[in-house]
Amino acid sequence: MDNPVNAAILQLMTFDSDLIIIGGGLNGCAMALAAAQGGLTCTVIDVLPKATKSNADFDGRSYALALTSQRLLDAIGLWDDLHDNAEPMLEIKVTDGRAGEGPSPFFLHFDHAEIEEGPMGYMVQDRHLRPAFLNALEDQQNIVVRHGETVVAQDTDTLGASVTLASGEILRGRVLIGSDGRRSGMAERAKIKRKGWGYGQTALVCAIEHEKPHNGIAHQFFMPSGPLAILPPTGNRSSIVWSETEENAAHIQALDDDAYLDALRPAFGSFLGDIKLVGTRFTYPLDLTIADSFIAQRLALIGDAAHGVHPIAGQGLNAGLRDVAALAEVMILAKRRGEDIASPLVLDRYQQWRRFDTTTLAVATDTFNRLFSNDNPLLRLGRDLGMGLVNSMPSLRRNFIREAAGLTGDLPKLMTGRPL
Repeated sequence: MDNPVNAAILQLMTFDSDLIIIGGGLNGCAMALAAAQGGLTCTVIDVLPKATKSNADFDGRSYALALTSQRLLDAIGLWDDLHDNAEPMLEIKVTDGRAGEGPSPFFLHFDHAEIEEGPMGYMVQDRHLRPAFLNALEDQQNIVVRHGETVVAQDTDTLGASVTLASGEILRGRVLIGSDGRRSGMAERAKIKRKGWGYGQTALVCAIEHEKPHNGIAHQFFMPSGPLAILPPTGNRSSIVWSETEENAAHIQALDDDAYLDALRPAFGSFLGDIKLVGTRFTYPLDLTIADSFIAQRLALIGDAAHGVHPIAGQGLNAGLRDVAALAEVMILAKRRGEDIASPLVLDRYQQWRRFDTTTLAVATDTFNRLFSNDNPLLRLGRDLGMGLVNSMPSLRRNFIREAAGLTGDLPKLMTGRPL
């Protein structure tokens, strides 16, 4: 049980907010909105300056939201502003092969019609998702966003937590939430170590326009150098996440647009007709990194600050939103029971809920990447036969579809669409 003396003192102490959230990205914003729904006050520290207007230009950045992530966005009040610009993912096709040679005859085909819940997920562009979050934060009386601020120090004790901003200002709260990415400054200052390794791969990220409609079908093509994901946002456009060796990726990224497309076409194929680049081209290195602990004294990590995985299954943001839903539920229920929302017992409930799931995801993505990102003929034969076997078994295939939709495991309430 929580110490009743400490609990009484906490009631008398003055805090700037219950939660101080470091990191104003998507997970940090979602954390603030979910917590505010349960009456908790939040301060979000965002290193970026306040946006003066939404970005109306298409820059190619899109997110594959699992069905349960869409339900969370609906539960925290965002989906009404997003659904007109969201593309349902109706099918997923997984193939194996070499660029220029076409896919193997063995494949996986997941169709949303095999489950009762609806589409497996939705594609939403960053230019729509981020402004929706920022607008929702501004409309919430329980949330204050500090734009253009950087945390340079933090401190915790048994009664509270504080952060020092670069300006010298000190903010005090009941708990610190680290949502500041794979190189989390909050985790580093808390002396939380990480385990992981690089893959020797770089993701080339871009968007293309094509002649034919994609019909809401996502494709994952496994090649020896890494997977190529073709994801379906709205319109005759596709978002590309193309994993290549570091050397090849650096060479391809340095090419002009025409030569870049010439490098992409052998892997992409011609099934959507002629293609052209739209928006901006990005790259980012691929690695696996998991924090040794998701919690410390009056501190919790969410999203990439807790776990960064290979994008092979497109589950990075979805895993972070599960963290948000679990942590918000744990703290709000603790508040309703009269507990200290940041006591070791309460924060450990969050860690116990999320640790196994994220470790399993990390192992699965790591194994898949190692299994498929090679040209070993025996492994190729084994994985092709395995995909063919799964595809031929409706019950097993259905389980994979439910996994892709995020419908498996111990789901927090927000991931089922229920408000807290």
